[in-house]
Amino acid sequence: MSNEQIITALKDSGMRITKQRRLVADVIAENDGSSCKDICCNVKKKDDSIGTATVYRMIKVLEDIGVVDRIDIIKLR
Repeated sequence: MSNEQIITALKDSGMRITKQRRLVADVIAENDGSSCKDICCNVKKKDDSIGTATVYRMIKVLEDIGVVDRIDIIKLR
């Protein structure tokens, strides 16, 4: 999904498009299939003023509106 599709979905759900949300959308679009932790690290590399909680809340919003899917990985020994 492109960053503009993510932004459109956020707008359609009534969310304001802030600088932070746009940056998270860009990182998600650039890194399809990344873990939440990887997304957070990439966002912080681009703007270290964005907190971890902000990134995780944004990912949760995107999950709630159906833009991203959460895949739980279970590590087996």
